Amino acid sequence: MLPATDLLRPVLILGWFARSKMNYIRINKSSVTEGPGIRLTLFVSGCRNHCPGCHNSDTWCFAAGEPFTEDTLGFILYHLSKPYIAGLSICGGEPFEPENQEGLVPLLRAVHRAFPEKPVWCYTGYEWEDLLEGGRKHTPDTAEFLSYMQALVAGPYKQEQRDITDSNRWRGSRNQRVLDVQKSLSSGFPVAFAGVPNNEVKKAEDR
Repeated sequence: MLPATDLLRPVLILGWFARSKMNYIRINKSSVTEGPGIRLTLFVSGCRNHCPGCHNSDTWCFAAGEPFTEDTLGFILYHLSKPYIAGLSICGGEPFEPENQEGLVPLLRAVHRAFPEKPVWCYTGYEWEDLLEGGRKHTPDTAEFLSYMQALVAGPYKQEQRDITDSNRWRGSRNQRVLDVQKSLSSGFPVAFAGVPNNEVKKAEDR
């Protein structure tokens, strides 16, 4: 673990905060619903999916919440340093909107440098194929963004398939899947994250 005085250095050198326009709605310092263990969860602002019945509709507006600043990053790094925090989860809103990818990549870069042992999980209403080169949400930031993630909970929330029981752990509806990001990138197709119940990955045409 890096000394506290060094935690912000990789971001401040780049002058990121002068450029970032990302907002966030809230930070949950001890969540047990967005991945394994006790996690720090960041809810970013802005989503164009607008899934009917969305639990976080207050996050749809990009201007909602507060600007993500140097103080916000310091707050996240400080709480991630606590030994009982298993990792970081990123929710929304929609982390893969282009504006949010641009804001989140430097954050994950700093988190990875300071706490490489603490895995990052991310939630998206888009499908895996949308994030690949040529996909509708692929940007110049996407490859690096994905490179820092252990798991991606992918797929839109579907009210008619709502299921928040343990058999659908860490998801809101039965169509969503938990993907092993690094294995998916290596293989070229989506790979299910091991140990998650009812997590069969279907072909795009069968979803």
